[in-house]
Amino acid sequence: MPTPMSKLSHSRPAPGQEPAISITLKSLRNPPLDITIPALPLSTSVLDVKAAVQAQTRIPIDKMKLLLNKRPVTDSKVLKELLAKESDKAIEFSVMVIGGAAAIPPEEPMETDTPVSTAQADAATVEAELESDAFWADLQGFLQQRLKAQDKAEELSSLFRSGWQASRSSS
Repeated sequence: MPTPMSKLSHSRPAPGQEPAISITLKSLRNPPLDITIPALPLSTSVLDVKAAVQAQTRIPIDKMKLLLNKRPVTDSKVLKELLAKESDKAIEFSVMVIGGAAAIPPEEPMETDTPVSTAQADAATVEAELESDAFWADLQGFLQQRLKAQDKAEELSSLFRSGWQASRSSS
């Protein structure tokens, strides 16, 4: 006689759907910073959380540190690794802004004499990002997170950077 199938738990996400968690970020700075980012997948990295904060506040990613229980959290960590219990539905970070970065810096005035196309502005932004050490450190952090091997992440990041630099000098 076949045994009856057990009922599915309603607390689990649907197949193919990843559980999500709400993120709250608080700062004691003046004026206080209080941001809530709802429903991020547990596989979201701390760097991606910082990018979401930057989108809301325009604080540069390299000027912010996220703290959990008064301890800095590395950009390569994912939210699932930071949960105190698997049943938690939210994480609260403290935000530390380094170097007095403004929460919402003033808009830079556009010069009307020399119009710049969006493609040119985007290309300039990409080039500036690729020139920054922060980009390559983030890439290395991502590779380390995915590969779980720091030496291989350093090797690949260095290889990518030298390849990119060589392609620039040849064009």
